[in-house]
Amino acid sequence: MESAASIKSQNTATATASANEDDIIPKDKRVIFFMLVSCFVLWGLLNNITDNLVPAFGKIFMMSAVDSSLVQFFFYGAYAVLAIPAAILIKKYSFRHGVLVGLGFYMVGAAGYIPAAIFQVYDIFLVSIFILAGGLSVLETTCNPYVIALGSDKTSIRRINFAQAFNPLGSMIGLFLAKFVILANLNPATYEERVAMDPATLSSIRASELLWVCVPYVSLIAIAFTIWVFFFRSKSELRDEGDLNIMQNFSNLIRNKRYVFGVITQFFYVGMQITVWTWMIKYVIALFPDVKESEAVDYYIYAMFMFIGARWLCTYLMKYIHAPRLMAVVAALGMAVTLGTMYLPASTSVICLMLISACMSLMFPTIYGIALRGLGENVKLGAAGLIMAILGGAIITPIMGSFIDNSTLSFLTPSFSGEEAAVRSSYFTAFVCMGIVFLYALFNCRKPKE
Repeated sequence: MESAASIKSQNTATATASANEDDIIPKDKRVIFFMLVSCFVLWGLLNNITDNLVPAFGKIFMMSAVDSSLVQFFFYGAYAVLAIPAAILIKKYSFRHGVLVGLGFYMVGAAGYIPAAIFQVYDIFLVSIFILAGGLSVLETTCNPYVIALGSDKTSIRRINFAQAFNPLGSMIGLFLAKFVILANLNPATYEERVAMDPATLSSIRASELLWVCVPYVSLIAIAFTIWVFFFRSKSELRDEGDLNIMQNFSNLIRNKRYVFGVITQFFYVGMQITVWTWMIKYVIALFPDVKESEAVDYYIYAMFMFIGARWLCTYLMKYIHAPRLMAVVAALGMAVTLGTMYLPASTSVICLMLISACMSLMFPTIYGIALRGLGENVKLGAAGLIMAILGGAIITPIMGSFIDNSTLSFLTPSFSGEEAAVRSSYFTAFVCMGIVFLYALFNCRKPKE
């Protein structure tokens, strides 16, 4: 027979193991989690500064909505190109090496803004944006599954939501940098006034504006390098020992309905998020023509506060409510406020526009966690596929820009006219995307067996 002390020791060990499984972040993984969260903050900051480059470049280079939205095409297009190579990289080496490569690409891309500003060439900016965003693609492909792997599968969705909750804090910092560094330093001259300027005067104005575009991106190289040094010197890391057989894993993934639907949903979700935020400033100016770009971004900031608050609230509520059910409710509310953005009077519709962000708050990490659940050895390629789905931001944003330029959907908002009708009606794009998220949530509402 076992002694009482032995039995007590076994019971204590069992209780401790059970407690560790219930911890969102195990105690021995908290330092590495904190450093990974710093990467979440960094790419959140960069994502939302970049959203504001669309109106900034539109004014600086005097371009249409479609042409200025090429910023988003190159930025989010890089995610599709680099995601699978990133998955192969972290398989062959480690998660830590993925973080190092991702930060390295960012630093190279950000440095490219300097010659782009000196020569005032939009195409150099686009190439630099592609390289920079390629680094963020590697980071996201690495850090999201890294966070999931830091604890038990039971708490994985809560853990990824918790990590992602810090992402919008970076986004908020990015918005303040955009407001006070980039948009505040745009010359107030209109398109017509710029056309009438002599080349030397216009070049001088543009040089000053592009200098301020460079400042936040180049300054952040120092922070990225600090994080890079930490991971370079780190000896404690999770290694991915599973097999990455591209063809076999791909074959397994396309037979998984939950995963395939998840990738499709993530494509439309990211497209919705980027379009809502990219064209928010244009929406505000269309409804209130006397508002300047640096003032219109305040609504974006308020929306981000809502986004942050809602994400923290939803992360807490997931302790009591099955995640897909909560997402279904929030998506239904999102469709309602999107319609309000299209049809309600200006003062109310702007509130609805900001509330869309609150409804979007839990969607990316929740879709990500649901789609990867139970994939086993297929999780690496699965994670890469979900990061590739960020391509939705590159595809849907220019489509919405085209709707604005050409007033394609203005027939949906007959009570309004001109640019206001074009911008309002373009948000039907977001309504459709929100509807797809709602359907995915319903598809997964049944709780998995323990």
